[in-house]
Amino acid sequence: MQTPLEQHTAEPASSASSLQHWLRRFWPIYVLLAAGTTFFYALYDAYQIDGDAAAYMDIGDLIRSHHWAGVINGYWNPLYPAALALGHTVFHATRYTELRAYYFVNFGIFLLQMVAVVAFTDALVRLRQVRSAASGSAEYLLDRYALRYIGVTLLVFSAQRELSMGKVRPDALLQACLLFALAALLQHLATSHLRYAALMGVALGFGYLTKSFAFVFTFVSILAIIAFRKFWLRHSAGQITAATLIVAACFAIVAGPYIGALSHQRGRFDFGDSGSLNYAWYVGGTEKMHLQQDQTALFGSADGHLIHPEKVLLQSPLILSYKLLPYGTDPDWFDTSFWNDGIKTHFNPRNEIHVVARNFVLVGRYLVDHPEPWLLLIVLLLLGSRFDSSWRRSHSAFWLVPLFLGLAVFAIYGVVNIEERYVTIGYLAIMLACFAALRPLNSARRIGTSQGACALVLLLALVAAFQSARINARSRRYLSIDHSPGGWYDPDIFGAARGLNAMGVGPGDAIACVGDLACVLDYYWARLAGVRILTEIYLPEPEYPVPLYNQLANLKDRDLAIDIVRKQGAKVLVGYFDPGLMTGTTPTSAGWKELGLSNFYALPLNLPASAEPAQVR
Repeated sequence: MQTPLEQHTAEPASSASSLQHWLRRFWPIYVLLAAGTTFFYALYDAYQIDGDAAAYMDIGDLIRSHHWAGVINGYWNPLYPAALALGHTVFHATRYTELRAYYFVNFGIFLLQMVAVVAFTDALVRLRQVRSAASGSAEYLLDRYALRYIGVTLLVFSAQRELSMGKVRPDALLQACLLFALAALLQHLATSHLRYAALMGVALGFGYLTKSFAFVFTFVSILAIIAFRKFWLRHSAGQITAATLIVAACFAIVAGPYIGALSHQRGRFDFGDSGSLNYAWYVGGTEKMHLQQDQTALFGSADGHLIHPEKVLLQSPLILSYKLLPYGTDPDWFDTSFWNDGIKTHFNPRNEIHVVARNFVLVGRYLVDHPEPWLLLIVLLLLGSRFDSSWRRSHSAFWLVPLFLGLAVFAIYGVVNIEERYVTIGYLAIMLACFAALRPLNSARRIGTSQGACALVLLLALVAAFQSARINARSRRYLSIDHSPGGWYDPDIFGAARGLNAMGVGPGDAIACVGDLACVLDYYWARLAGVRILTEIYLPEPEYPVPLYNQLANLKDRDLAIDIVRKQGAKVLVGYFDPGLMTGTTPTSAGWKELGLSNFYALPLNLPASAEPAQVR
């Protein structure tokens, strides 16, 4: 049953076109179609694991084992690892099947995003209706269901690209939390009910537990409440103060315990160091990995005293020990804020200008890579619609808040580093606000214009769904040809893990690695094998690609370096090599064993001489 406010502001049924009515009836079918075609990404999406993903999985393991001291992490937040831990338990996963379970967790998060984007579009329409009734504005081009279609369609496109099932990262979960927060904010502005302010604070709190970006976004959202209620709704200072305090209080109830635990661990107030460290790396010019106290030339614009830097075992080649941090498959990236604790970054105007210019180019590239919504917007404008551009307080201006917050997402990331997965939530907020603000140019032709708009929206929605079906059918065909058990399976990574286990290297053992491919880009093989990388022979990636074999062959004091690694207790030294060079007949390749059917090789260091990896498919 509709409330009196909803009855007063609801769109007249007689004014709706026949296609609009049809869209409403087709809506449940489209939801199932979008969810169904996206589900197959959880089966067939390609392997895309990196160091970030392994760190989240490691934290998930600590949550399942109730090792809370290790869960408190200055770089990664705990909500997404908690979702992974839940998925691991529900699907009874093992080390070799956990990735398939995590793909299904990501699909569950996609479904949560669908609910969140519908909540956001419905709240946007409700605020539009309230403000239109107050200002006497004319009707709008797209109704509630058309905006729902657009919102879900944009999610389907993002699942095909930057927020795919194969990326074990928290950005999709953060997007769901922020969409719920924006929906609650818009409902609060439409009704002034404090319960929506409370829900907004709770959603932002869960967003912070996903990524610390939400801590900054919370302040921007509160600013949006204050400004809109004061200048457009003309509410009293007492009403505004009550709402902002409730948002802040609910945020603190959800996020406060973790902030308190992290601050206690660090001995100072700390809500997370990912923002400050990324600023140091991308703007300040600070060396990202293996920074030492005496390397002042690599500090960039930062200074400070490293509290617990990585232990250097040999300077040339650089050999590092990570035994100081007792958590993570690779402690070096499990909590990089631990190794960089003490770095204090200073503002660098020249570098900031360069970074902003670079990120401006990346925004342009993002728009080119995501053309569907803005092309649809242009077509609708050409067909005879226009924007509701009245931003004065006597007019509706409902679109100001989502537009402002969407731009704020780009602005916050734009001063440091922009990646597609970061700014999708901002793009959604901006585009949906623009679609909601469209009006028919000629009221006499409103029904015809609305019919055409609905047809185009439906066409785009169906194209997105069937494009997912096409992508998944192609992926399934390739997997069938390769006799692969699923998209999550990578023969090199799984072969290396099984090869290590066959050598007698397994859970709890310490190993060493050499080269970027084995140590930095993807060390999921080590997590699968259950081992920890506690020593690294660091060979920086050269300016021009050089095979690891050649780097190792030309390495000064190679035998000394291997002997130092052996004395650290590492069972094996692992690297990624070109198989054609690892003949075992040269001084460089002598003693190295192929790990399963992979390009990973292991040099036994503290193993029985009879240890030999099995050739396991």
